Amino acid sequence: MKRFFAKPEQIDEREIHITGEDVNHIRQVLRMREGEELWVSDGEKKEYHCRIKDFQQDEILLEILYAQESDYELPSRIYLFQGLPKGDKMELIIQKAVELGAFEVIPVATSRCVVKLDKKKAAKKQERWQEIARNAAKQSRRLLVPQIHPVCSLREALDYSGSLDVKLLPYELAKGMRQTKETLAGIKRGQSIGIFIGPEGGFAPEEVEQAMAVGVEPITLGKRILRTETAGMTVLSILMFQLEDE
Repeated sequence: MKRFFAKPEQIDEREIHITGEDVNHIRQVLRMREGEELWVSDGEKKEYHCRIKDFQQDEILLEILYAQESDYELPSRIYLFQGLPKGDKMELIIQKAVELGAFEVIPVATSRCVVKLDKKKAAKKQERWQEIARNAAKQSRRLLVPQIHPVCSLREALDYSGSLDVKLLPYELAKGMRQTKETLAGIKRGQSIGIFIGPEGGFAPEEVEQAMAVGVEPITLGKRILRTETAGMTVLSILMFQLEDE
């Protein structure tokens, strides 16, 4: 069943008012009709099973059949700090990160990033990435749409991560799989987690030192070198499996 998101001001006691781009998507793309049913999330913990009641010019009126609180979200908020990759890899990374439960994705321009975006291009990319996150959230039955931040510097990313409980940086020169396993196993439900992933060339040694100086812990993901689009998904997959409620 199709899923959409609505803001609190769109939700009444018995009805939901769908507005914006979703109106055209429901009407023209999905070609849904009056009487058909769908799900709407309020972006927090509640979701509504609805029936299409009426098509109006600028909105679609939904009748709420029933509401329920759900626990599809992970008990911990995971922040993915992703070094800008080449080509369209960021689109895949965002899509999969949302599916795996990431709470926010923060694109980071590091010294070894091949991609260089000016403000105008970065703004267009962010808009595109946010739409990908929204679609992935619908598909994976998320209760919220993860925020995709504007591209920032590593210094800005480290500052933003300052209040997080756990901060990890998979690093190809890190050793000690046992220590990594202990670190991951020690993460508790409810803790906030930051994952720092370098671009194709990885983090420069001075960037790793800069991160370690503010409490970011380098970890190893094994003896093989993972691509940038694989490393973050590996950590997210481990954390999703470990933190998922029964």
